[in-house]
Amino acid sequence: MVYFIYNPNAGNKSNRYRQKLINTLKKIPNSQLLLTEYPNHAEEIIKSIIPSNPFKIIAIGGDGTINEIGNALKGTDIPMGIIPLGSGNGLARHLNIPMKTEKALEIALHGHADFIDVLGWNKRAFFCTAGIGFDATVAAIFHAGNGRGLLNYIKASLQAFLTYIPIEIKVGSQPKQNYFSVTIANANQFGNNAYISPISNLQDALFEIVKIKNGNLWQKAQLGISLFSKQIHQHSLVEVLQAKSIQLQCAQGINYHVDGESLQTQTDRIEIELLPEKLLVVHP
Repeated sequence: MVYFIYNPNAGNKSNRYRQKLINTLKKIPNSQLLLTEYPNHAEEIIKSIIPSNPFKIIAIGGDGTINEIGNALKGTDIPMGIIPLGSGNGLARHLNIPMKTEKALEIALHGHADFIDVLGWNKRAFFCTAGIGFDATVAAIFHAGNGRGLLNYIKASLQAFLTYIPIEIKVGSQPKQNYFSVTIANANQFGNNAYISPISNLQDALFEIVKIKNGNLWQKAQLGISLFSKQIHQHSLVEVLQAKSIQLQCAQGINYHVDGESLQTQTDRIEIELLPEKLLVVHP
């Protein structure tokens, strides 16, 4: 049995689109469609169906939905397909999964499956990116708003750009200093083809720490350009490290993000590590 787990609140699709998708999925033989109704519901659903030995579970939603489902499937041999419907779709884009629903559905049903690395932020699993600083501030503004989609993300980025103050962070054994942002990258992008770590590989048993120092207005504008041209790792403000584990220190109660979800630090110490579990994902 193939199970579709659909978050109908993901992205900014119309009700007509959602109903058309639901009708399409209900026609697929030997499958079952299950809709999420509240945060973490996807993980609860999967834990209830794993004893029935599902052939495949297909996540329909954004990076948050994929994170929930991936958390429930990591360490198993059950493949996870992806139909991306979120605002960023970072993991799906890294895997070259099309944004067109019909094409993504075809790949989810008939594509290849490979294991990818899983990272932990104080033991909380994530698969794409996480971080502190400017991108976390953007995520906080975006999630506090009512709208979704790329346009609202651009608006949140502009608002953050006008108000953001660099944060003091200690990375590993290096001295504390003010950073524009510190990003932990398993995948190569945040989403929307914003390549925060072009060299990242989901299967190399390493992750990248992308440290961006504060700069002047012109340097920050160049950062934005290099982010979308896959050249940010070559920018003068940027240093990229590779590791299997690292500790960060920062103030308690500041914004951070994990796979696009906006959160606040509960401690001043953060352990980032490569987890022993893998996640089996379907791709072209």
